Amino acid sequence: MSRYTVRHTIAGRPAGHSPETPPAEDNSGGWRPLRWLGAPAPGGLALPQAAPSMAWMYSPRGVFVDDKHVVVADSGNHRVLIWHGLPHADEQAADVVLGQPHGYAEGRAAGGRGPERGMNLPTGVAIVDGRLIVADAWHHRLLIWNQVPESDDVAPDVVLGQPDAGSVEPNAGQACSAGTFYWPFGFAILGDRFWVADTGNRRVLGWSGGIPEPGQAADIVLGQPTASAREENRGQAVGPASFRWPHAIAGTSELLLVADAGDHRVLGWSPHPAVDARANLVLGQPDFVTAQEWPYGPHTGDRFRFPYAIDLDGDCVVVADTANNRILVWDGVQAEALGGRPADHVLAQPDFGSNGENRWSLVGRDTLCWPYGVSLHGDLLAVADSGNNRVMIWRRS
Repeated sequence: MSRYTVRHTIAGRPAGHSPETPPAEDNSGGWRPLRWLGAPAPGGLALPQAAPSMAWMYSPRGVFVDDKHVVVADSGNHRVLIWHGLPHADEQAADVVLGQPHGYAEGRAAGGRGPERGMNLPTGVAIVDGRLIVADAWHHRLLIWNQVPESDDVAPDVVLGQPDAGSVEPNAGQACSAGTFYWPFGFAILGDRFWVADTGNRRVLGWSGGIPEPGQAADIVLGQPTASAREENRGQAVGPASFRWPHAIAGTSELLLVADAGDHRVLGWSPHPAVDARANLVLGQPDFVTAQEWPYGPHTGDRFRFPYAIDLDGDCVVVADTANNRILVWDGVQAEALGGRPADHVLAQPDFGSNGENRWSLVGRDTLCWPYGVSLHGDLLAVADSGNNRVMIWRRS
């Protein structure tokens, strides 16, 4: 019996069951698992390989999908994997690896070769206008390739947040400022503004005019009273202008959404703020001054437990409700009506009241364990299923 057959037998799928067949109670809104990249779950547990390969991952925390690429931040292996074209088979090997000399190497800073080509827990990844951007979080910097690499072990063209490609100190070894990072986990380009979730400094930085030049200070600092402040929730109780762990960013040219994972909520600004300002939208909490951790509250589609990722495409919003092991989906989103609205659909759980890791069963195509990253592109949704050491791609029928 092949490994593929064994995997699906232990995952609890009866013979002949199709991954496109909806469960008896369907809250998914037409989303179905399409492709499984990474660990094939031998023995029913999605364990990482003893040594990495171009096909296996270890705790991926970021993902990006479009018509031409899949990009994964294979965080535990301190590297980025790139597929040119949408993978056509489960467990398909990546085409390119960055951050390591080859697909069988691991370790921080390219296994000790140095940060010039290496990474330390990369998280957010995206391709924007043909440029690949990577949040190299524990090196406290962003890396940019002016073209998506076609070969392995290519050095980045641009480094943001550090004085040079060999420096990796928090806040560039200085006091916190509007041009430095401490654990930048996420970013987004929304309209003509470039936003960074500067997680360790408990703030969001914004640059007008797109991607900044190296060393350029941010125009906007959200979440702190000054550019040098970095306390959780501004050193006060949770409020509409503060963050605990801002982790991911999404939106449009008019709407800014920030996944504030530590306060178990998403904050929104519509329109974009031009200065430090109070949010006017909140998801996951009943108001701006509550930071209650679900499931210690109502079992509904409008509460979160460490939401680490968010994305938006068209009028659809998805949130990785990480510690509840599910993806929440809002359809027909209008910015002014988004705040406080329960999700329309839930993925990886049978209903809005369930939150078990892999549904408290064996890993399957439609289960999740600590999803850390999401990427929405039309009818495709990629999920960095960190606890299962894989990426699952879903398609909406």
